[in-house]
Amino acid sequence: MKSRYVVVSAALVALLSACGVIRGDDEGSKGAQAAGVTSEPCPAAVDKNKGCIYLGTVSDLTAGPFAALAVPITDAQKAFWARVNKAGGIGGTYEVDVTKFVRDNKYNPEVHRQVYNEMKDQVLGLAQTLGSPTTAAILGDLKANSVVAAPASWTSAWEFEDVILETGANYCVEAMNSVDYAMETYKPKSVMAVHLAGDYGADAAAGAKIAAERNGLTFTSVETPSGATEQGRAITEITKNKPDLVILTTGPADAATIVGQAAAAGFKGRFIGTGPTWNPALLKSPAAPALKALYEQSAPGKPWDSDTPGHQAMREALPGVTPNDGYTSGWAWAYPMKAALEKMVASGDVSRKGLLAAVKSLQTVDYEGMLPPEAGNFAGDPNAATFRQTLVNKLDDKAPTGVTTVKDFFVGPTAQGHTFDGPCYAKL
Repeated sequence: MKSRYVVVSAALVALLSACGVIRGDDEGSKGAQAAGVTSEPCPAAVDKNKGCIYLGTVSDLTAGPFAALAVPITDAQKAFWARVNKAGGIGGTYEVDVTKFVRDNKYNPEVHRQVYNEMKDQVLGLAQTLGSPTTAAILGDLKANSVVAAPASWTSAWEFEDVILETGANYCVEAMNSVDYAMETYKPKSVMAVHLAGDYGADAAAGAKIAAERNGLTFTSVETPSGATEQGRAITEITKNKPDLVILTTGPADAATIVGQAAAAGFKGRFIGTGPTWNPALLKSPAAPALKALYEQSAPGKPWDSDTPGHQAMREALPGVTPNDGYTSGWAWAYPMKAALEKMVASGDVSRKGLLAAVKSLQTVDYEGMLPPEAGNFAGDPNAATFRQTLVNKLDDKAPTGVTTVKDFFVGPTAQGHTFDGPCYAKL
């Protein structure tokens, strides 16, 4: 009876292995493989003797406001993991596939949740989940099932979520540093935050408010909908109130409309837009002269043509593409996941819980110079671990992505002294 049971069990295991994934034993059984982990090689394996770790991607690939960034983000991550696999994979045991489970969220939280649910039992974690409100739509499930996910967004809410593997300073810090940079450079007396709703725009607006208060500046806030044809009220508020500094947190087309039409109406104040407000295609738009005159981009990382080993590796892995800092962000975001997977495999617990434990033990990450190693601290409490350095770029026709850095990684006094005890957007 016992030998028959063994034969049946062995046959069942063989059948499930042939299907590619052994499921249902992710929570604590070290002897079996977890969801999204197979002993079979990846579909495009470099070494067919290695197993495969599948990571999912849910991004804004066609219809949403960030598609121009999301497509290069996704392509850069495919190139990043191809490089990892070519170099020997993870722990000499696994390669990583980020090509089989790629879905379009159309920047719609409901679509995001739907396509995530379709893939979640077949992936170990998410190499990319694009957007703050969209990722918030699946956050409860990520936490309930210990699914680690790398976000394509920088809301300060991620500082308080163990399953979120963020890279770079959050929007709140970015806006704080922008206001402090402007204090040094332009001496403003008033600040207006023009922002989308929710934990993208409102997070930056809250940072601008905190920095304005610290610097004794007048602060106003204007929430605006997404869409280039929807910016009339924001433009009217800017031209009517004439703030010295506008912190923009919108999509690129929205930003171009706001800056271009405000300038056309005679506005001469400064704009600093968060990273996602820029796309190099704007240099060919009717708003280009106004953007060159009035706009700078704050950013959580260095642009495409920067001289670091990571940037060089990225450029070599993406020959022939039109430079875009979506590629830069996507490539940089993959380093913490690589570090966590390596620790997970080294621990012997190849499972979702093993990956989460590895994430919670990371104190530094080797970004190959793209970011300082301390940007990869996921082990400390949120206030201690929050990375607070950002950059400021100016527009440059000769630069591959239309921007060059005018202020390298820095921490302003507002961000330096701020206590992170909850997401910033909740305090706007």
